Amino acid sequence: MIGQTISHYRIVEKLGGGGMGVVYKAEDVKLHRFVALKFLPDEVAKDTQALARFQRLLHLTIQTFAPYTRSGSKTVNPSSSWSSWMA
Repeated sequence: MIGQTISHYRIVEKLGGGGMGVVYKAEDVKLHRFVALKFLPDEVAKDTQALARFQRLLHLTIQTFAPYTRSGSKTVNPSSSWSSWMA
């Protein structure tokens, strides 16, 4: 993944991973800033309860770090075999 560009995000480095997915540092090439992209495993993306837990965690994180983070989440490419969220 490192070095690949997905949508307008260039993957820079792997930050970590676990049961809920893998997190990468990426550069938003349009806005020239760094973001974190989390790639969810298919089983999490397809599990409505797991996805709801992830979305709650995302929104809590945004509230905790606001105004330092961009509010909201975005699915970069929902038709592929992975789901990606950014915070």
